Amino acid sequence: MNYLVAVLPDRIQAEAAYLALEQEGISIDQVTILGRGYKSADEFGLIDPNEQAQKQSRLLLFWLVPFGFVSGLAFNLLTGLNAFPWAGEVGNALIGGLLGAVAGAMGSLFVGGGVGLAFGSGDALPYRNRLNAGKYLIVVQGNELVTRQATRVLRKFEPENIQGYADSGV
Repeated sequence: MNYLVAVLPDRIQAEAAYLALEQEGISIDQVTILGRGYKSADEFGLIDPNEQAQKQSRLLLFWLVPFGFVSGLAFNLLTGLNAFPWAGEVGNALIGGLLGAVAGAMGSLFVGGGVGLAFGSGDALPYRNRLNAGKYLIVVQGNELVTRQATRVLRKFEPENIQGYADSGV
């Protein structure tokens, strides 16, 4: 399945493009308008980058906190570091483990959240930003012939951006 996404500045042009696609013989089941009064980004299924960042952060938290605890514990035992004399040998080892777990949690929040936010959304974030700015998206789904035909029709409306995607089926 191939996708074609065109960004149009207003509702009038989006509706005109929709009608032109319909007149060209492209099935209305293959064409979707996103914007105010039509489908939202969430209804269509555009990935929310904040959701992806939280998901990535939770996954890293699951692995890094225990690893940090064990690493902090091992470091303290191997070096014989006595940072807190009042805690004794076992207490220092546990404090080292807790500090390692805290470091793992911070790593998961900063790295997992930041990477998820920056790279987890692909092109969805720019499209969401355009929808938030009041623009409209025309999305055409179909085989390569349909998307080529739709590209030819949509170029007449001078969209801000027109981008094709091929679904890899993964």
